[in-house]
Amino acid sequence: MIPSPLDRRKFLKGVGVAAGASVLGSAYSAAPLLAPARKAKRVIVVAFAGGVRSRETIGTPDNVPNLMGMAAEGVMYTRSRTSNLGHFGASLSIFTGISEARGIRENSRGPDPTLFEYVRKDLGISADRVWISTSGGAQQTNYSHSTHPDYGAKLGANTLDGDGLFNQEFRDLIAGFGKPAELEGNESRLLERLRRSVGTGLGEARIPVEESSGRIEEYIMQELSRGTADIRGVNAGDAKALRVARNLTSLFRPTLLGVVLTRADVAHGSYNGYVDVIRRNDAALGELFNAVRGDPELRDSTAIFVLPEFGRDADLNERRGLDHGDGSDDLRYVSTICWGPDFRRGQVVREEVRTIDVCPTICDLLGSKARFAKGKRLLRLYA
Repeated sequence: MIPSPLDRRKFLKGVGVAAGASVLGSAYSAAPLLAPARKAKRVIVVAFAGGVRSRETIGTPDNVPNLMGMAAEGVMYTRSRTSNLGHFGASLSIFTGISEARGIRENSRGPDPTLFEYVRKDLGISADRVWISTSGGAQQTNYSHSTHPDYGAKLGANTLDGDGLFNQEFRDLIAGFGKPAELEGNESRLLERLRRSVGTGLGEARIPVEESSGRIEEYIMQELSRGTADIRGVNAGDAKALRVARNLTSLFRPTLLGVVLTRADVAHGSYNGYVDVIRRNDAALGELFNAVRGDPELRDSTAIFVLPEFGRDADLNERRGLDHGDGSDDLRYVSTICWGPDFRRGQVVREEVRTIDVCPTICDLLGSKARFAKGKRLLRLYA
C-alpha cells in the first residue's frame, strides 16, 4: 500500500519555499522565474543506465510492458543520440545537458551545473524538494551537484543510496533497538543515527534535522517495514533505488527526483542476465509509475522521463554478452520516453534528438533555465 501523504500545512512549513532557505540554513534566496502555464509541477527523471539497447526495450515490447504503457500515454523518441561511451560521463550528461567526456573509473565532480542546481537556484527551493536515488557506487553521488562557483553544494540534491542505506547491516542496527513501530528507551539515540544516515552521499547538503526529522523517521520506518532491505536478485540495487524513489514521491512529493540505475551492465558477461535486469527494472519502474498515476494529485502534476545513458554493441562478444564500444547505431542511439500532463499522447518521434536535450527540457518545464547546457528543448513534446 502506498503511504498516505503528509498533512500539507506541515509539509509546506518544513519545505520553507517562501523563505527560499537552502538546506544549509544559509540566507541564500532567489527570485523565482515566471514559469509557463503548465500543469507539471514535479518531474521524475530515470537514467535507465548500465547500457541498454533499444532492441531489448521498445524493440521487444514484452520485456518492458510498463515502459511501453508510458509511451502509449506519452511521447517516445526512437533516436536519441548519446554523448559519451563511458557510463559515468554519459549518465552525467543527462543531468548537465553537456557531453561529458569522462573515464569509466573517474570519480570526481564536474564543473558543469546539474539540473538539480538549476532548478533549486531559479525556483528558490530547499533541498528537501530535490532528491536523487541511486543504485550504489561512489561515482553516482557526483550527479547531485557540480563544482561551479555560482552553483555547487549549496544547491545540490539530497542523495539516497538505496543499496547502501537499506541493507541488512542497517536493518540489524534497527533490530538491536526493537521493532521499528515500538521504539522505546533508546529511541532518541537511534533516530539521531537514522537522521545522519540520510544524505550522507551529499554531506554538504542534507536536510536540517530540526526541519524534517519527523518525515525522515516516518520514511525510514516505512522502508524497513516494506522490506526494501530484503530485496535480492541481479537487479537488487536498481530495485531498491526505484523503491526508494516511489516512496519519496508518495511521501515527500518532491519538485525534482532523479533515479540512476546501473545493473544492466551485467551484459558484459551475460546477455540473458542483462535481459533479466531489464525486465525486473521495468516491473519496478511500473510500481513507481502506478504510484504516480494512482494518486490524483501526482497524476495531474508529475512528468516522468526515462532513458538509458547509451546502448550496447550490435553483436555478442566471445562470452555471449554485450560490450559497448563498436560505434554502431545500437550503441549510439537509445529511446527516450516522456510522460506527463502537458505532453502529447501516443506520439512517436523518429527525428534525431539527443540525450543532452533532457536537462534543458526539464528545466524549461519547471520554469528554470539550463544556462550552460548545450542541449535544447525536445521537439514535438507538448500537446
